[in-house]
Amino acid sequence: MATDRWKPGFHLAPPTGWLNDPNGLCQFRGVYHVFHQYSPDWPAPDAPRGWGHATSTDLVRWHHHGMVISPDTPDETSGSYSGCAVVVPHAASDGGDLLRLYYTGNVKEPGAFDYVHDGRRATQILIESEDGRALGPKRPLLREADYPSWCTRHVRDPKVWRDDEGMWWMLLGARDTDDRGRLLVLRSADGLAWSAAGDIRPDAPFGFMWECPDRIVLDGHVYLSYCPQGMADRPWAHGMRDQAGYVALEGGRDVGSGTTVLPTSKFTLWDHGFDFYAPQTFADDHDRTLLIGWMGMPEAPFTSAPDGLSWCHCLTVPRVLSRAEDGSIAQQPAPELDALHAGEALRCPSGTSVLEAHRADVRIEGIEGPFFITLDGALEIGFDGHELIMRFADPHGVGAGRTERRCPIDAMRDLRILIDESTVEVFANGGCATMTTRWFPRADELSVTLEGSCRTAHAWKMARS
Repeated sequence: MATDRWKPGFHLAPPTGWLNDPNGLCQFRGVYHVFHQYSPDWPAPDAPRGWGHATSTDLVRWHHHGMVISPDTPDETSGSYSGCAVVVPHAASDGGDLLRLYYTGNVKEPGAFDYVHDGRRATQILIESEDGRALGPKRPLLREADYPSWCTRHVRDPKVWRDDEGMWWMLLGARDTDDRGRLLVLRSADGLAWSAAGDIRPDAPFGFMWECPDRIVLDGHVYLSYCPQGMADRPWAHGMRDQAGYVALEGGRDVGSGTTVLPTSKFTLWDHGFDFYAPQTFADDHDRTLLIGWMGMPEAPFTSAPDGLSWCHCLTVPRVLSRAEDGSIAQQPAPELDALHAGEALRCPSGTSVLEAHRADVRIEGIEGPFFITLDGALEIGFDGHELIMRFADPHGVGAGRTERRCPIDAMRDLRILIDESTVEVFANGGCATMTTRWFPRADELSVTLEGSCRTAHAWKMARS
C-alpha cells in the first residue's frame, strides 16, 4: 500500500514536511486563516521551524500557502514559535480590519547552557497584515528584561485579546525559577507597549512548564486552557509528559491584574486519546467559538511518521465548543463538514459493513448498555458500561505503538466517529467526551463492525476536500 494513501482527505496536513501547533487562528475579512508550526524541510536535521499558512472560505476546503513566517531575524534564529492572531476592526489603511500576529522568537545561544536558566532568549514579536496574505515587518515587543524576575528563559506562546473596555491583555506560558509552570499576565493600552500585570499559578505543583495558553468565553463563563509539561507521574496521564486541558474560572472571574490561583483538581483534559495537543480557539463571524488542535504529541512512545512519509502530522477538524450543563466544555465537528458527505454507505444496527475508502462519518444514536465499534478488526472504540475505550488490537502495526486509552463516563447515548485515512476523531455523548488518534491502516477497504444495542447506525462516505 502506498504511504500517500495515509494523507488525510479533509484534515489539514502539510504538503510536505513537519506540522505541529496551530497558530494565529481567526476569521479575517470573511476568510478563515490557520497558521501552524511548520518545518517544510523535515526530516532534514535542524530543519528551520516557522509558520505555515492555510486559508478557507468554508472550513472544509483549505489552500496551503507554504511557509510564510521564517526564522530569519536575530530574534528567532532557533525558531519562530507559537502565537495567536487578533483582528483589529477598522484599523487598516483602507478602513477595513487589520490582522495582528503575535508570536515568540526563540534563540538558543551556542555553548554549554541548560537553556532553562541561561543560554536562551525569548522575544515576543508582532507582524501586521491588511489582507491576511502580505505580511508587514517584524516588530519585537518584549525581551528578557521585560519579564518578571521569577521567570526562567522559558517564556512563550502569546495569547492576546481586547476586553470590552478596550484594554489589551496577553497570556504567556512560563516556567518559574523553582521549575513550576505558571502563566504571565500582561496588559497594554494599544497592544504594542506591554507591562506585567500579574500571574496565574496552581494551588499545588502541576508540571514544570505551562505552554500554549488560551482564554475562552462560553455563555459568559471564562475558561483558561493550557498545556502543562512534566505530568508523566499523574495517574491519568498514561505516562505522557505533556497534557492539554482547561480550568473554569469560578465566580464570574476573568483574567486580570494580580495573582489568580487555579485549582489543580479542576483541570479537565480536552481529549482522552493518543494524539491531541496545543489546541487553540477563536471566535468566527457566526459568534461560534471554534477549536483546532494538533494531532500529535511533543514526546511520545509511538510514531506518526512510518517509513516513507514525506510529511508528518495534521490538525483536527474545526470543533464547535459549547458549555455543557455541568459546566464542562463539549466539542462537536463544525457542521460545514457535512458538505463532504458523498452518499450513505451503511444503515444497520449491528454486524459488519465494508466501505470502499478510509474516509467516513459514522453516527450511532440511542445506544443502550455496552457497545463497541471495531475498525478494520484493528481499532476498537466503545463503552464497557463504565468507560469510553479506545484500544488497538495491533498496537505495533496499525497503531504504530499506540495501545489503549480509557475515559470514565456514566453511560454512552451516542457516538460519532470521523475517519480520514490516518486520522480518527471520536465524539461521545454530544462531544462531552472525545478521543483522538492517528492510525496507519493496511487494508484497502474500511470494515466497520458494530456490537451492542442502538436505535440507529449510519455512515456516510466522505469526499476529499
